[in-house]
Amino acid sequence: GDGRVIAWGDDDFGADCHPVKHQLRDVKEVFGTGFAFAALKKDGCVVTWGENYPGGDSRAVQGQLSDVRTIAASSYAFAAIRADGSVV
Repeated sequence: GDGRVIAWGDDDFGADCHPVKHQLRDVKEVFGTGFAFAALKKDGCVVTWGENYPGGDSRAVQGQLSDVRTIAASSYAFAAIRADGSVV
């Protein structure tokens, strides 16, 4: 496949990915909190969407979300592990 993401369900729980839909290609894996999602792309970049407070807004750390190998999710937050072992 081409790694596109399709989301559905209640917009209040992160289903509305339209603001970032153009970025949701070549996705390797998707992770979720209660109200947000994080897509790990094949190139190691991360795209988030959904409610801001549980991780849907990653603008404050977006510059650090490259070369990511995996993502851990809790009910209200994400943590990204980068190739160099650092955690964002």
